Amino acid sequence: MSQFMEVVKSRRSANKFLEGIQIPREDFESIFKDLSLAPSAFNLQHANYYVVEDRAKMDEVFEDAFKQYKIKTASAVIIVTGDKLAYQSADKIYEGSRMLGILDQVEYNMMIEMINNLYESWGDTFRHDEAIRNASLSAMLFMLLAKEKGWDTCPMIYFDKDKISKTLNLPENEVPSLMITIGKMDQKSDRIRGYRKPMAEFVRFV
Repeated sequence: MSQFMEVVKSRRSANKFLEGIQIPREDFESIFKDLSLAPSAFNLQHANYYVVEDRAKMDEVFEDAFKQYKIKTASAVIIVTGDKLAYQSADKIYEGSRMLGILDQVEYNMMIEMINNLYESWGDTFRHDEAIRNASLSAMLFMLLAKEKGWDTCPMIYFDKDKISKTLNLPENEVPSLMITIGKMDQKSDRIRGYRKPMAEFVRFV
């Protein structure tokens, strides 16, 4: 079995963590450095991460997430947001390609115009959905990278988005997409993996 498949198969959603464990900052920095390779539409890199380690702030997040116990035991809680206005940074993102000659000036202008027209003409619902989609792509890679470093995670959607936005003072253009608890799983809380659909139930070749 490849190392990658070992990470995929060993990753589990942790329901309870061992308390009192601090994640070294260098582990976070290594994870986030590699996370910069995550895919995103037009390379706009919509995802932003808010790493909550302060216990007082985690208590606020605990309240905003309907008092889910795993937050109390986690080493940190991470809020992943998607930027609805990520497309407005396209000129900066593509500037490097223009300067390196990967895109000439005409191609650069066409790319920026196409991105702006798409995100503006398709409206706020599209921008919101794009924020969620691209943040979710990034979040999955984050969980795999964390597991590769020996850390367990649990993705969570059961939280009050408005309260979380206020607690973390999030910009209006950022949509809270996922909450991820991270730490060392308490193995006593581990359970047999739940039913997984066989391929025939979720794959169609058309």
